[in-house]
Amino acid sequence: MGQKDISVRGGRELEGREQSHDLFIRPAVDIFETDEGLTLMADLPGVGKEDLNVDIEQGLLTVQAKAKTNLHAEPRQREFLPGHFYRQFQLAEIFDAERISAEMKNGVLTLHVPKSEAAKPRHIEITAS
Repeated sequence: MGQKDISVRGGRELEGREQSHDLFIRPAVDIFETDEGLTLMADLPGVGKEDLNVDIEQGLLTVQAKAKTNLHAEPRQREFLPGHFYRQFQLAEIFDAERISAEMKNGVLTLHVPKSEAAKPRHIEITAS
């Protein structure tokens, strides 16, 4: 995977968004590549499927989520702060945006970003005359 295949947007752990006064947490994301495409795994603790949005527009893949706690009590000590997660990735044209799939399990969002058929490696048959 080259630098032009996917670029990560935003470099700070907490970043303010212009349209809101909320702070956004930049979730940790692991990116794996195969001949078939990319797999992105984002750590989103405390996020349920109903509080998660994944969008793609003009090659820009955006993940937004809101973490919640189910406790209705006053905390004595707090080390995990529920908040808003935000992350963007610019995808190269070799990826098929129409076939991106996502699954959420145990606080980890897994995105499968397939390569277009034309971008996949293939064997070229040689003929003899």
